[in-house]
Amino acid sequence: MRASNILLIITATTAALMAGLFFSYSISVSLGLGKLNDKEFLNAMQNINREIQNIPFFICFFGTLIMLPITSFVYYKKQSFLLLFMATLFYSVGVFAVTAFINVPLNNKLELFELANATNASAKQMRNIFEDRWNFWNDIRSLSSLCSVFFIILACVYNGDKLRRN
Repeated sequence: MRASNILLIITATTAALMAGLFFSYSISVSLGLGKLNDKEFLNAMQNINREIQNIPFFICFFGTLIMLPITSFVYYKKQSFLLLFMATLFYSVGVFAVTAFINVPLNNKLELFELANATNASAKQMRNIFEDRWNFWNDIRSLSSLCSVFFIILACVYNGDKLRRN
């Protein structure tokens, strides 16, 4: 197997893992958290936001961000380049930029919220500031990462077809 194909498989795997994370969060975790009262919700989100910052997450999140442009560059002179370039755009803008400029700042704002001293009214206010906006942008990350994986899969299929013809 050629190195470029191995690179494509690794890129597809890390992208798919990220898409699965965002998608499963959108269709299950956020729905379950939505059933909690305000303080329980805020406490759960604070804990999730702390725990997500771990080595496997960072490897997949930043690995995909790094691997997609590299893989695109490796396939630059091939017809699957455009598919990989589209995957890179969806991930870079719809996942990385949204995370960096919207979800992380919301997480940081939530982290500063002192839940132990919060009144029910202040907890409700914080939840109103946080929940719908965070979930909307997580859904954007989910859709963007799924689009990215779709384009990577198309590139894999296209490359497989070309290998069989040669």
